[in-house]
Amino acid sequence: MKKREEKAIGTFRSGLNCAQAVITAYADDLNINNDLAVNISCGFGGGMGRLQETCGAVTGSFMVLGIFNGIKYSDNKDKKEITYSMIQKFSERFKSLNGTTDCKSLIKCDLKTEEGQHYAKENKLFDTICEKCISDSLTIIEDLIKS
Repeated sequence: MKKREEKAIGTFRSGLNCAQAVITAYADDLNINNDLAVNISCGFGGGMGRLQETCGAVTGSFMVLGIFNGIKYSDNKDKKEITYSMIQKFSERFKSLNGTTDCKSLIKCDLKTEEGQHYAKENKLFDTICEKCISDSLTIIEDLIKS
């Protein structure tokens, strides 16, 4: 887990978004091409295209859970139902740790504006809040896929 977390945080610090950081941390284990994972999750950072809706670490986690179950189960009904259940559990747990899955509520500034982006950088919100969300997401994923 520590190695996966270091990879995810390193990826995030290198300039990829939080969704990309989460999904690429699992790319090798899920046997998915890293470039494809980066491309699929590209628009999900900043709460989906910087709309600041669902946190990118959360949506990246949802993708990981979907791929995990897609590999594990052959029947699409099983894939969907088990994935939906895991996503609901993930969301509940993430909210218990962070109060919300909403990016704007987590970051507490408007990332759609230059002022908001500057504020987030100056106050190291990406380092503190986003990295915590990534780390929390990995912990929750690990717990869900082991149960």
